[in-house]
Amino acid sequence: MLVGYARVSTQEQNLDLQIHALEKAGCEKIYTEKASGAKRDRPELINALDYMRPKDTLVVWKLDRLARSLKQLIETIETLEKQNKGFRSLTEAIDTTTSGGRLVFHIFGALAEFERFIIRDRTTAGLDAAKLLGRTGGRPPSVKADDFIVAKALLKNKKITVAEVAKRLCISPATLYRHIPGGRSSLLEE
Repeated sequence: MLVGYARVSTQEQNLDLQIHALEKAGCEKIYTEKASGAKRDRPELINALDYMRPKDTLVVWKLDRLARSLKQLIETIETLEKQNKGFRSLTEAIDTTTSGGRLVFHIFGALAEFERFIIRDRTTAGLDAAKLLGRTGGRPPSVKADDFIVAKALLKNKKITVAEVAKRLCISPATLYRHIPGGRSSLLEE
């Protein structure tokens, strides 16, 4: 069975072109949605996928109607494949129920993986270059080393609680414990 899915991004847009193409392709049931493709939560897409049985094929007018990113597209199609369901895009002429369509889909997957590796390599190169210039990543420390000297002195006074010391430094008690392992008890042993 062919199950159609049509989507537009806004309430003002019209689904007629997609619905007509899906009907012409032979879709027996068509799910429609007016929601951004960037949204992961698309109830009608979920309904369409739940409705499908093994050997059914999800049909879309165009790839970007199913997913906004290559990663999201590949994840969706891999899920269909694991459930023994097919996928077909009318505009791009991709049909994963055929050997040629599966080849095209796997090429897309390889390109997406290549893209992830390139991004990772660029990120690593950028961090290495910043390190050579004396810069480090991440946000700056919330507390200076001098503040911990003050914190240790305050914690030696049993009348002042860890929570009070943390509040004075404008940090959480967890941050204080992270920088003073063992808390007050470690200071009293010194």
